[in-house]
Amino acid sequence: MKTYWHILTIGIQNTLVYRLNFFCRAFFSLIPLFAAMSLWRAIYAGKPAEVAGYTLAQMLSYYLLVTVVEACTAVTEDDWQIAADIKDGTISQFLIRPMDYLHYRLSLFFAGRMVYSLSALLPVGAFVLWHSQYLVPPADPTAAVCFVVSLVLSALLQFLLSYLIAMLAFWVLENSSFTFILLAFERLASGQMFPLDILPPWLTHLLMWTPFPSGTFFPVSVYLGKASGALLAQGLFLQVFWVAALYGAARLLWQRGLRTYTIVGG
Repeated sequence: MKTYWHILTIGIQNTLVYRLNFFCRAFFSLIPLFAAMSLWRAIYAGKPAEVAGYTLAQMLSYYLLVTVVEACTAVTEDDWQIAADIKDGTISQFLIRPMDYLHYRLSLFFAGRMVYSLSALLPVGAFVLWHSQYLVPPADPTAAVCFVVSLVLSALLQFLLSYLIAMLAFWVLENSSFTFILLAFERLASGQMFPLDILPPWLTHLLMWTPFPSGTFFPVSVYLGKASGALLAQGLFLQVFWVAALYGAARLLWQRGLRTYTIVGG
């Protein structure tokens, strides 16, 4: 643990070099958020009290919380860097050192998330404060605690999904297409574009058994009190299940990939 804590601190120092880039990225990410919130305000201006069980405050809070969840958990360049390590042969150094590559990359991922979250604190915090009249508080103290737990599991889940896609670099020369496919599925099936429970019930139920809603929709639903009781326990169980399953799959792909990996040169 001391080794990976050291990697985490070094990762934070290295990532701080790009804090202005992170600030700009967080600032301009607010443009689609503003557009989505304006759209829903126009929809509710037609005088519906609720849409799919959401009041105007809850719906706008949903999008504000999605932005917070993305800032804390989204993978930025980790998958590209992992794929480059494999294609360039940089992973060779990890095969002769007492260091686990998956845990090494996970430490760097959390370092990047910490710096990005701090960089996004000013623009995102100002935007949330500007719309504070629409931000509802957590449903109860239990929801607030479970939201934090779910947020950590969401970060692990999103990292492992990207790690698995990056592992394809052992077999394919260019895996960017797979990365974009994953991003498309995450945008549509994780609840980033709209709450999943506004879809037909059968489709929502089907999506909930995939790993994607556990990344965004479920943590936000916990905060808003939409997932409580048995639904809360089931959702947390599914998050833990998918983290464990993807971790096992990542281990398996790493071992299989090393069988095809060839080191050339000194």
